[in-house]
Amino acid sequence: MPKTNVIRTAVIGAGHMGKHHARIYAQLPDVELIAVCDLDESRASEIARSAETKPVTNHLDLIGKVDAVTIAVPTVHHATVAEPFIKNNIPVLIEKPIAADSTTAQKIIDWATESNTIVSVGHSERFNPVVLAMNRMDVKPRFIETERVSPFTFRSADIGVVFDMMIHDIDIVLNLVQSRNYKTHAVGVAVLGPHEDVANARISFDNGCVVNLTASRLALKTHRRIRVFSPDAYLTMDYQNKTGLAVKKDANLDLIRMAREKDYKDLSQLSHTDFGKMLKVEPIRVTNVEPLTAEIESFLNAVRTNTPPPVTAQDGLAAVQLAESIVAAINERDWQL
Repeated sequence: MPKTNVIRTAVIGAGHMGKHHARIYAQLPDVELIAVCDLDESRASEIARSAETKPVTNHLDLIGKVDAVTIAVPTVHHATVAEPFIKNNIPVLIEKPIAADSTTAQKIIDWATESNTIVSVGHSERFNPVVLAMNRMDVKPRFIETERVSPFTFRSADIGVVFDMMIHDIDIVLNLVQSRNYKTHAVGVAVLGPHEDVANARISFDNGCVVNLTASRLALKTHRRIRVFSPDAYLTMDYQNKTGLAVKKDANLDLIRMAREKDYKDLSQLSHTDFGKMLKVEPIRVTNVEPLTAEIESFLNAVRTNTPPPVTAQDGLAAVQLAESIVAAINERDWQL
């Protein structure tokens, strides 16, 4: 815990995500960005200069000088970099996924438990305004469909699309469904390298919810969408455009009652009617908040209040476990001819 209201922070890893973390820390009140750390001194200097702080090349030099850190190094190095901070009771925000595999993720949790240290995981899509709006509606999903596709960015080529992109939707689904017991069926194709670039997974949870997830990094355009079906509402949300619509059962009782009172022959008389105009569709109110800023602010609030963050290390582990299950199901199918 910081001794004053000002939290001293640092960003370790000056790559694509690290530069954004540094930018936000530098702008927040009651936060002092002590340093940007990267093995590449020129890269650290570039990001540190833009954030008006100093560069360092050894993360161990930050021990005792910071109250909290972001770890945005490549996934395979998350645990190695996080360990000394966690064991010195310095809260860490680890970019998603928490680790490259569930065994390593569990080690991070064990260190955090032993030292009573806060560990948050950077599933920033959890803080997307459309997700926050969906959570406020408290839906009980029975079927969820997600689509996350984009052109190849040439980043994260060392991992497949499941851990690179689908992991966002995996975390959101697990948070919505609130179950950790499931059966997994999946297919995927590797095109540009050894890892899958396109993947589809169908997850059947023990509470009856079924989820269909699609991810591709070979698309011509970017789409990030989710549809949620529940007994009381149907929701469709667009992450990218931050828009959403809801068709609620209680708002359409008149239409439902009319359909139930007529037989099929009577309903056929309405074949020339525009069904869409009969439905009462509500736009979902979405606030204009940058997800990464909201994520970092929630992490810092957890540090200040010494309370669990909204996205815990256990959440990160659960996402990795499901991602591993999907990749394993993909690898069971041999698509090589």
